[in-house]
Amino acid sequence: MITLVLGGARSGKSALAEGLIPAQAAATYVATLAVGDDADLAARVAAHRARRPTPWRTRECGADLPAQLRALAGPVLIDSLGPWVATVGSGHAQALVDALRARAGDTVVVSEEVGLGVHPASAAGRAFRDDLGILNQAVAAAADTVVLVVAGCALRVKGA
Repeated sequence: MITLVLGGARSGKSALAEGLIPAQAAATYVATLAVGDDADLAARVAAHRARRPTPWRTRECGADLPAQLRALAGPVLIDSLGPWVATVGSGHAQALVDALRARAGDTVVVSEEVGLGVHPASAAGRAFRDDLGILNQAVAAAADTVVLVVAGCALRVKGA
């Protein structure tokens, strides 16, 4: 089963997605964001790590997300597609969808909904918004369930 959890910054999408996988499950948390030297970002990542259940494994990945998904067994939570798209663009949407569909375990995918904000002022901002929007549509089409999180409240968009 594929579940896509969409939301804006600080909407509560990651916490909601984490709650969709049983805490006692031997799940893999796939992190797509490289922290680097940003202290604020490092603190946010640390807060995410601290609330993960003990049995969960964390795997950091970059452009090879589809290949890593194919190699993982059991439940997987991908957080999130925005940093991955910033690295690879939208040209890999089909490879990701194919990898998601090929998995035997449940997969929860977190992604930023960037289409609700202001029109980006830069060409790079517009390209990112468009690339992520294209990828979100492709993953949503493949997903069994799609949830939109707004201000900590979940709205089921697709699925039972």
